[in-house]
Parts: sequence; C-alpha cells; structure tokens
Amino acid sequence: MEQSIYSSRRSELMNQIGNSVAIITSGLEKTRNNDVNYIFRQDSNFWYFTGFEEPNSVAILAPNTDKPYTLFVPPYDENYETWVGKRAGIEGAISEYMADQAFSIEEFEKHLPDLLSGSSTLYFTADSDNDIYPIISKIISSQRRNHSRGGTFINSIKDLSIITANMRQIKTDPEIKQIKKAIEITHKGFIEAFANTLPGKHEYQIQSNLESQFRELGSPRNGYPSIVAGGLNSCTLHYIKNDQPLADGDLLLIDAGAEFDYYTADITRTWPVNGKYSKEQLEVYTVVLEAQQAAIKLIKPGVTFEEVHQASLKILVQGLKDFGVLNESVDTIIDDKLYAPYYMHATSHWLGLDVHDAGIYRDSEGSIQLQPGMVLTVEPGLYFGKLAPNVPAKFQGIGIRIEDNILVTDTGFDNLSQAIPSDPAELEKLIGTLS
Repeated sequence: MEQSIYSSRRSELMNQIGNSVAIITSGLEKTRNNDVNYIFRQDSNFWYFTGFEEPNSVAILAPNTDKPYTLFVPPYDENYETWVGKRAGIEGAISEYMADQAFSIEEFEKHLPDLLSGSSTLYFTADSDNDIYPIISKIISSQRRNHSRGGTFINSIKDLSIITANMRQIKTDPEIKQIKKAIEITHKGFIEAFANTLPGKHEYQIQSNLESQFRELGSPRNGYPSIVAGGLNSCTLHYIKNDQPLADGDLLLIDAGAEFDYYTADITRTWPVNGKYSKEQLEVYTVVLEAQQAAIKLIKPGVTFEEVHQASLKILVQGLKDFGVLNESVDTIIDDKLYAPYYMHATSHWLGLDVHDAGIYRDSEGSIQLQPGMVLTVEPGLYFGKLAPNVPAKFQGIGIRIEDNILVTDTGFDNLSQAIPSDPAELEKLIGTLS
C-alpha cells in the first residue's frame, strides 16, 4: 500500500487521542533454535499504522508536538546487511516511511521522557512478550515522583486497542482490494486441491498442492496453518498434523487462507475423497450448506452479529433433530446448548489483517450491528466425532464445515469467495480430475 494510506490512519488515530500520546510496538524476532529465528511477520497493528516490516521497533504518536510521528528502529548495520539483508535504519524511517523523526531503538529510554512531556494520558496496549512496558513504567513513575517541580506528567494509561480495533473493523477500499486478492489466490489453491484429491494420497500432499499455488501467485505465507483433515480428522476443529492417508469413502475438509499484503482469506470446503458423496454425507452436507446460505442472505447493515449466528444455528439444530441425534424442541436445544457436542464454535468472526481480526462482537447494548465495510466469515458446521454422543452409526466420523468471506455493503452483502465452488454436484465434478 502507498505510504499515504498509513499516514491517513495515523492522522485519524491522532484526532481520536487529542492531546494524548500513543505508543505502538512492533513484533519481536523469536529464536527457533540456536542462531535460527522463526520467520518474522510484523504485528498487525504496527503494520496498520506504519507499513514498517522490521521487528524490534516502536512508533510514538504525539499530536500536540512539532514532530508528531516518531519511529524507533533497529539501526543500519553493514554486517546485518551482508548476512540477512538491508535495514531501513534511521534515515530510511524518515525518507521511506514518513516519520517526522527517527532514532535507534537502543535510544528509546533516552528520548521517551521528552516525547511524553506535556501529555497527561498515554494510550498503550501492553504485550507480555515485549520489554518496552517496563521502560515506560519506569519513566512514568519517575515523572510522577518529580511532578512537584512543575510540568505535566502521565497520570492515566488507556488501552489503545479499543481505538485501533474500531478503526480496523471497517475496511476501506484498498483493504477490501487486498482481501479480494488473498481470496483469489486461495481460490486457485482450492481448485488445485480438488483436482489432486485421490484415495491413497496423504493429507500433506493435498496441502502441498494447495499451498504451492499460494506461493506461486504471490502469497508469501498463509494467514494461519492450513487444516487438511481427512476422515475422522475433519471432526477436530483445528487439526494441523496433516499427515494421514486419505481413504476411499472419507471426506476431506480443508480450512485455509492465503495472505496477501498482510490481509488474509479464510475458506473452508469439505468434499469426498473419491469424488462422490455418500447418501449420509450428502444429507449432512445439505443441512450445513442450507444453514450457511440462510445466514449469508440475512447479512446487511443493521442486522446484528448474533442474528447471523442464530439464522444458521436454527437450521443446524433442526438437522440434528431430523437425523435423530437430538429429540428436544428447537428452542430447548438452543437455550440449553444441547447442540454444542456437534457444533461447538460460532458461525462468524471478523476477517482482515488477522484471521480472527480486531473488533468486538458485543457492547453495552448487545450484539454489534453490522455496518458497511465490515468483513466476516460465515462458517457453520456439524461434527460427528468420537466424543459426540448419540450419533447414529451411519453418521459417525462425518465432519463438515463450509466457510465463505462476506463483505457488508451499503444495501446488503457481497460474498467475496462465492467463486470457490460449494455446491456438492459441482464439487463432485472437480475431484480427482488430474488423476
């Protein structure tokens, strides 16, 4: 994205905090073993306001000053460049990332007192993995002890995440464009996975087919670890071992999303390994698909997040009754959560920079009302695993989830992932076509 977009976000944040100061910390590099680090991915909030990808950095926004945007960054290091790659350094933080001033991160404690002076409120979200907070706390304590000598000092610390989550919850046109691109790449990955699915292959082989398209089409990483779950594994919600063979007659559930320019897709499809749903598999699949479609059709501004869930839940519960799994009334099943052993997650979550993106689901008035620019998943499922009670033998081992990514528009919704087939007849035509 262009730097002007990050500048605009910083301006909006500074307008909201007024005469206060905000501190935003980057992600940290973490050691995997010996001198090898885990692959670094920037903290989403830090990226949202800076576009700066380097670790161990801090941004300070002080609207009431001559230089309201300060970056603390790792200094330029020739040896680092030789071994790993170039750092922006202090000069790059100013020339490339539009900081009004920049310092080495090693000088954070030295410059922070001046940057906090003149403000009584600090906006900051503490992170247990970050060693910045003890420095902030030390300086604020010192200011308070010396306040009798005059001057303003920090007497209130507020959680910055409340403001940033509200900002991130409503996507702008450039953000929607990036999400669409992530979904487009994910689409190509799923098509490749459909075509390569055959009995006898392993889950990891289909994962390779899927993710090779992600990398080839410009996604540097997944938005989250791919769930590639055959047979009974489809009943484990966050199954990521992906190491089992695919058996004839089993289903394959894949929940995956490519990330593009930090924005992620989140798609789930469930299909038969041999290319043909059994009667029982199709019965369950049809209920889940109907539940998903009913929830999606309800989406528009003013509808609450909870109403979307309830639209899906009622159909799933009726399905459980029709299958002979539960016998109580629909209302009793919902009120007493008797469905939980078979449907143990929510129907939706926000989507964006994070797969479970920033933003609250309830406030003091109840469930959040949908607004244009919000992006959410709709992902009902039914799972008849080993721990699910009272499941007829013909349904045992069936786990089905169908998930799409939905944009709330001014008049309704846009299913951003509708091009990825979910109709069972259409899916059957795509399975194993590369055999």
